[in-house]
Amino acid sequence: MNREAFDHAVRAAGAILGENELLVIGSQALHASISTDLPSEAARSVEADIAALDDPHDYKADLIDGAIGEASTFHGTFGYYAQGVSKTTAVLPHGWENRLIRYETPNTNGVVAWCLEIHDLWISKAIASRPKDIEFCAALVAHNYVKTNTLDRRLTDLADIGEEKRAQLARLIQRLTESDHSF
Repeated sequence: MNREAFDHAVRAAGAILGENELLVIGSQALHASISTDLPSEAARSVEADIAALDDPHDYKADLIDGAIGEASTFHGTFGYYAQGVSKTTAVLPHGWENRLIRYETPNTNGVVAWCLEIHDLWISKAIASRPKDIEFCAALVAHNYVKTNTLDRRLTDLADIGEEKRAQLARLIQRLTESDHSF
């Protein structure tokens, strides 16, 4: 998803909810941290994972999905969509809320997208561990967008993931930072 499409998805989600602030927790949160073109592993995504800041029962997530989600008229028309998600969709390190990056452009029409900070985003993708998530993590390492020492600190700030998963993530960090990034 390019920046223009991201701006459109943010603007549309804000209009649907009648809200001026949203949370972006998926790969498209990179738009707040990277001002140039995104790595292809992030740009190929056609969805922006968007949550309302206040949505304890996920009703607003359902509104986003119904209006501009996958298989909607919006998706069919533009080729991309917004996935309505919950703040709890991603597993994130302690303190992530304090590190959110503000994203707003003239094209978001006054809607602010609070986006995950790049290291928090990396950790959440590593935890998900789908092949596309590992490719995404490898690309951020290969392009020097993340720092190993910051990833290691964030890993220690994860609660309730278990020591086995924590060790697995530590090995992933080490493997990606020491490899030739050919995934």
